[in-house]
Amino acid sequence: IECSSAAEALAAAGAGADIVLLDNLAPQELHAAAAQVKAAHPGVTVEASGGIVLGTLPQFLGPHINVVSMGCLTHSAPALDFALRV
Repeated sequence: IECSSAAEALAAAGAGADIVLLDNLAPQELHAAAAQVKAAHPGVTVEASGGIVLGTLPQFLGPHINVVSMGCLTHSAPALDFALRV
């Protein structure tokens, strides 16, 4: 479940979500929210997402973050134009 605050993440985890995606949070907010979720629901997977690029990735890594999503990996991928003729 995509959440934009610690309160939403705790509510989602409490309602039975297996994975909580913390979206567009600043690193300090993200780590605080992830710690709260893990303290209350240790089995929930916590994913960080939103505006994360290779240069800022280390700021989003931490002991309570299980997964990091980086849209920049696909958003900036160059297109390849090709044809297949049989």
